[in-house]
Amino acid sequence: MSKKYIFVTGGVVSGLGKGITAASLGRLLKNRGYKVTNQKFDPYINVDPGTMSPYEHGEVFVTDDGAETDLDLGHYERFTDESLTKYSSVTTGRIYSEVIERERRGDYLGKTVQVIPHITNAIKEKVYKFENTDVDIVITEIGGTVGDIESLPFLEAIRQIGIEKPEEDVLYIHVTLLPYIYGSNELKSKPTQHSVKELQSLGIKPDILVCRAEREIDEGMKSKIALFCNVKKEDVIENKTVEVLYEVPLMLEKEGLASRVCKKLQLKDEPNNKKWEKMIADIKKLKEENIRIAIVGKYVKLEDSYLSVIESVKHGGFANGCNVHIDLIDSEKVTKENAKELLGSYQGIIIPGGFGGRGIEGKVETVRYARENKVPFLGICLGMQMAVIEFARNVLGYTDANSEEFDETTQHPVIHIMEDQVHISKKGGTMRLGAYPCHLLENTLARKVYEKDSISERHRHRFEYNNQYKEELEEKGLICSGLSPDGNLVEMVEIKEHPYFIASQFHPEFQSRPDRPHPLFVNLVKAAKEQSIDS
Repeated sequence: MSKKYIFVTGGVVSGLGKGITAASLGRLLKNRGYKVTNQKFDPYINVDPGTMSPYEHGEVFVTDDGAETDLDLGHYERFTDESLTKYSSVTTGRIYSEVIERERRGDYLGKTVQVIPHITNAIKEKVYKFENTDVDIVITEIGGTVGDIESLPFLEAIRQIGIEKPEEDVLYIHVTLLPYIYGSNELKSKPTQHSVKELQSLGIKPDILVCRAEREIDEGMKSKIALFCNVKKEDVIENKTVEVLYEVPLMLEKEGLASRVCKKLQLKDEPNNKKWEKMIADIKKLKEENIRIAIVGKYVKLEDSYLSVIESVKHGGFANGCNVHIDLIDSEKVTKENAKELLGSYQGIIIPGGFGGRGIEGKVETVRYARENKVPFLGICLGMQMAVIEFARNVLGYTDANSEEFDETTQHPVIHIMEDQVHISKKGGTMRLGAYPCHLLENTLARKVYEKDSISERHRHRFEYNNQYKEELEEKGLICSGLSPDGNLVEMVEIKEHPYFIASQFHPEFQSRPDRPHPLFVNLVKAAKEQSIDS
């Protein structure tokens, strides 16, 4: 079978769900037995989202190979359960950086370097990276909206791919909006018509239109859109709002998206959605119980800043047969005096990752509250470092204990940069990124939770646990339960005399799936559920 390429573009406005559409289509094609990969092209000039504020594009998602990517890759992985790579996330900044580097090196032999063909060729290379792999279908989402000046090189590149490849191997899906006008009580197709016209003016004829609307799209409207947008009526797919996010693939299956894709790409159309259907049926039967989890962080104004953590908590609820109520709490507002008032109604607490000193003292107080009041607690990355700092201050009595990230003059740097990393850090900072192995010690909560002695988890941090304090901390009860294979890096800590107090230097949320929830979140919700029953 020849490689198939599907391109997903967006029209009218952003935020219509291109990423969820691409992820859902990936799941539907995987359920037909095809090996699928997803890819995202972002038109911004940043080389990657790694240095961007979470308020700009939400969380930074990290792949096994250490790429810092857009959060849509998290959607792709959660829906398809396929581990993606650095080739799945491409920005304008990365493309231009590579082309300029080649020009400086003399690769272009003195020729004038231009958007066409040099930039567009570099973009196509990213798509064609999967040519010699076992992937059957590559689904590429183009960020932004048709008409944006930033997206033009990407659209030109995918137009060229449509010419270079056989007609039956390339398909274009355009996700667009049908606004509802309340005064006249009708859906309007004109924005969609203009968006498709704009796309066609760039040389791309969409094969399928996925239309988002607040109201049901009747057959007459579908016929009108088909007529004016030059597609068949059955290729006008309604994108409905569903009760559960993970129900979108089944909704699009019912609307005929995957079948139309298979017909146009000349693929066998033999869906097997039984497992996904059962998962959705089970989710819809979840019990409403008094289980409240607080995520205490510093980027709480935008939920997408902690998207993978929020979804992972939900996955933990799925595994425990219950819905979980999740609140984001601003760590800057937490103090020793008001911790009980802010956190007292929660059966579980999470401190997620982050960078910088803002809100740190509130996180330390949050850890203290969870530890002293036996509230189930999960610390993630910075959350683990906060757990170590809090324990050193309030149990060991080192009141100035801190991380070198926040206080370079502290007498007790329980979190520090290891000596062999100092020269790298002072140059501008190289982090530990991507998947690293971890050994779990016997007779620990970590071993019990994972039910195995070796794991692999994804990292995104620069500072590490300071082993000089390990003996003192363990003697007082903060156990190091997960270590790097050579024993030099502490990856997990926990407290034994506690219902559930565990923290990891890595980010477990990046590997949680709705049909394969991460054990750290499953067991946090389980402990919170038991806490709820006890109270």
